[in-house]
Amino acid sequence: MTSKQRAYLKSLAMNLEPVLQIGKGGLAPEVTESVNECFNTREIIKISVLKNCMDDPKQMANMLADRTHSQVVQVIGRKIVLYKENKEDNKRG
Repeated sequence: MTSKQRAYLKSLAMNLEPVLQIGKGGLAPEVTESVNECFNTREIIKISVLKNCMDDPKQMANMLADRTHSQVVQVIGRKIVLYKENKEDNKRG
């Protein structure tokens, strides 16, 4: 991902509400499953890491990206933004 692409995705993510919250359970398999389900309907998602989660948000973002085959756009504080290209949109053209 180029820096211009990342900047564009960051600008899109600014107005998004978090679609998921990760709590004290951390990165349970259910969380990964939920993230995958979110990518079925959107390309960019924002995730909120609650204060009772003791894991590092940056490490969690990288693990989620690996598990879901997505890319980390940014991690600011306790907010994670992930991007996964929707393959079905590219098949049209």
